[in-house]
Amino acid sequence: MRTLVTGGAGFIGSHVVARLVERGDEVVVLDKLEQQVHQGRAPQLPDGVRFVHGDVGDPEAADDALRGVDAVVHLAAAVGVGQSMYEIDNYVRLNTMATATFLERLVAQPTRPSRLVVASSMSIYGEGAYECEQHGRFAPAPRPEAQLARHEWEVKCPTCGADSRPVPTPEDKPVVPTSIYAITKRDHEELSLVVGSAYNIPAVALRFFNVYGPGQALSNPYTGVAAIFASRLLNKRAPIIFEDGAQSRDFIHVSDIVRGILLAMESERAVGQAVNLGTGRPTTVEEIARHVAKGLNVDVEPERLQRFRAGDIRHCIADTTRAADLLGFIPDVDLADGMADLMSWLEGQEADDRVDDATRELAERGLTSA
Repeated sequence: MRTLVTGGAGFIGSHVVARLVERGDEVVVLDKLEQQVHQGRAPQLPDGVRFVHGDVGDPEAADDALRGVDAVVHLAAAVGVGQSMYEIDNYVRLNTMATATFLERLVAQPTRPSRLVVASSMSIYGEGAYECEQHGRFAPAPRPEAQLARHEWEVKCPTCGADSRPVPTPEDKPVVPTSIYAITKRDHEELSLVVGSAYNIPAVALRFFNVYGPGQALSNPYTGVAAIFASRLLNKRAPIIFEDGAQSRDFIHVSDIVRGILLAMESERAVGQAVNLGTGRPTTVEEIARHVAKGLNVDVEPERLQRFRAGDIRHCIADTTRAADLLGFIPDVDLADGMADLMSWLEGQEADDRVDDATRELAERGLTSA
């Protein structure tokens, strides 16, 4: 099989490419090598991989990469919730518009691919699903700014105002994107599924939860939180935590994400569906900071800012029922083993810590509280 991976030189993409080569695929990579992510470094790809240096939104590059491919894994995207809130035009062009162009070129091919797997994101949900002891489950609106200004971080029941508890978030929860990045990832998902249906190209959208593991861009201050904390700690600086650190996410190791992608490339039952890829297990942001500090043997306490950022959510954990039913996907890597794998990779790594710059950018635009 000849498989195209867009963004194939990136964090998740490079792992996908390695696994496809291992199983015997002929692999093509289309990647623009974004400076913020790659820092001018040449891509490290397995022997035999055909590399096309270009943007998915460039029709000529897309045609070149798509020629004769049997399957497409579309991962290319500008990533960064906070940055997307002040680079609005850039994110919409690089994500939504570029994907629209790419899909136009995909359906224009003489022989269309027989499978399209697109990376969506848990960020499209906004807040996850919650439950009130008295009034049952609900899908919340974003937390009011007045509440956050009082440092009341938990999501309240809309009926009685009591603190609620997070529950696993199923795919049928209404999506309420709270950032430009999230809106563009929703666009990725919806554009791909609609085009796939209209042109008879079996398409699957995978909603990635918080992916971590070896190979993350440590000098990109808008990457995953585990890598951001590692960047700080490698420079003997305290991880910066907004709110109080008790906000929780669903952290999934990159090897499990790769396995989910490969399953989606084969599953007929998942065609036309959006599917969560997570573990179903909550971990707080502060727990991640402590895992990384312990793994790097750096005795530094996290700095809890007790401030909030525009677009931040409190809790979101995957309901994994659909992934198990449609893909046969059960995550293999628990957090302890996954963090040990990350720590092993971090030995000897260096990072240009740009977190202070990113935090200042948000503050100067009024996107964080005082």
